[in-house]
Amino acid sequence: MDLNRVFLIGRLTADPQLRATSSGSPVASFSIATNRNWKDKSGEQREQTEFHNIVVWGRQAETVNQFVGKGDTVMVEGRLQTRTWEGRDGQKRRTTEIVAIRVQFGPRSRSGASEVQQKSQRTEEEKKENLPEFDIEEGGEIDSSDIPF
Repeated sequence: MDLNRVFLIGRLTADPQLRATSSGSPVASFSIATNRNWKDKSGEQREQTEFHNIVVWGRQAETVNQFVGKGDTVMVEGRLQTRTWEGRDGQKRRTTEIVAIRVQFGPRSRSGASEVQQKSQRTEEEKKENLPEFDIEEGGEIDSSDIPF
């Protein structure tokens, strides 16, 4: 029997990056940092930070992009996946990332809640800026060639 499952709790190192595939599927990527603390042989406190690349697909990608940002705590459940590709310089590249099955948001401070509201307002304003405007005279006819789709 095989098992490929990862659970991580950490903080985002930057805001998520949302994009869409050629077929229109939303995909978000972000990185989280996790810390490990221990005492070495001499009794001195030590800390090591690991950085993990996360990929989220579908509606969950849009939700992550909307509600979390740099510094927020998340719990990620997913699977490890290794991809290979050829870089622009012709060299083969390889990366291992976590494909998220579930992303759970951590506790929010009061300032974090206002940041989400500000981010949501910015995205609404950006959406409004991208809408085409049509000048239709009162009582005029709409020509099908004016419709952009």
